[in-house]
Amino acid sequence: MDDVAASEGGRTRRRRRVVAVAVDEGEESICALRWSLRNICAAERDVLVLLYARPPPPVCSALDASGYIFSEEVTASIDKYSRDLADSVMEKAKNICKAYENIRIEEKVAVGDARDVICDMVDKLGADLLVMGSHGYGFIKRALLGSVSDYCIRNAKCPVLIVKRPVE
Repeated sequence: MDDVAASEGGRTRRRRRVVAVAVDEGEESICALRWSLRNICAAERDVLVLLYARPPPPVCSALDASGYIFSEEVTASIDKYSRDLADSVMEKAKNICKAYENIRIEEKVAVGDARDVICDMVDKLGADLLVMGSHGYGFIKRALLGSVSDYCIRNAKCPVLIVKRPVE
């Protein structure tokens, strides 16, 4: 990756980097965001893009595990909750970014499985780096549930940096 964009009077200017940070409701993603702002982003040069994946709404009235059919009202309520949660997560992330006023912040929210959404958005953005928090799942939990970060490490078309939450 060539970071040199132009040369002016003997000075080289680096090109703008796109740093994508995946955020969610967890404190781990907030730690990753703070770490990125302190350690990666250069003021006035980089763009930090906040990525959030909303789960898809039920396609139609569906059966839940107990065999009940969701009404349209329940489905609409679930979708509204998902939108409100996305707004809340993005608002929290933007508030953290306010202390870094020289860094350009963008936000992208898309609907779908987090693994696919994050990898697709990173590709569409042409991101230079994806930063994610680690939930610290053990082997068994990761094997049963899967890990968004593991998937992104294998499938994202840019380098992926996983930030561990500091031990308190």
